[in-house]
Amino acid sequence: MEQQQPKTGKFALNYGLLLGVISVVFGVMLYTQKMHYETNTTVIVISIVIMAAIVFMAVNAFKKANGGYLTISEALKVAVGLALIGTIITLAYQFVLTNFIEPDFMDKAMEIAKPKAMEQNPSMTEEQWEQGMEMQKRFAWIQYPVILIMNCVIGLVLGLITGLILKKSKADY
Repeated sequence: MEQQQPKTGKFALNYGLLLGVISVVFGVMLYTQKMHYETNTTVIVISIVIMAAIVFMAVNAFKKANGGYLTISEALKVAVGLALIGTIITLAYQFVLTNFIEPDFMDKAMEIAKPKAMEQNPSMTEEQWEQGMEMQKRFAWIQYPVILIMNCVIGLVLGLITGLILKKSKADY
């Protein structure tokens, strides 16, 4: 009797929920520290490290459940699936934060960015700044699919690296 092979979707769902919860907790932590307006390198690196750790844990758990065997395609399925689920949860939090918890989020973020933008482009007038901000507010929704795609690509890369590290093929005989 053959052992039933585990499903990659189950691992992607469970660890994607874990990634989403940890990302929301990280986002709430940034919010309580009033650091949620800035997108600096440190925050991005910490987010990627969190995702990398969870991808590794998920792929390793799948490998153990699969009798110690893992193909690269299975690692990619688990990693991209969990990145997708975790990102959807994180974007839902971001949507609630920017539209309900703090409806003037965009205005505050623009005010914080204004001095730096004016410094980088001294010929910019106040009117040009206002026009740019109105355009940016109108197209703010585009950030959601862009972030979703970027995180899936990051999950793909992390899954490939993890798959190459943990890969173990079944014997052909």
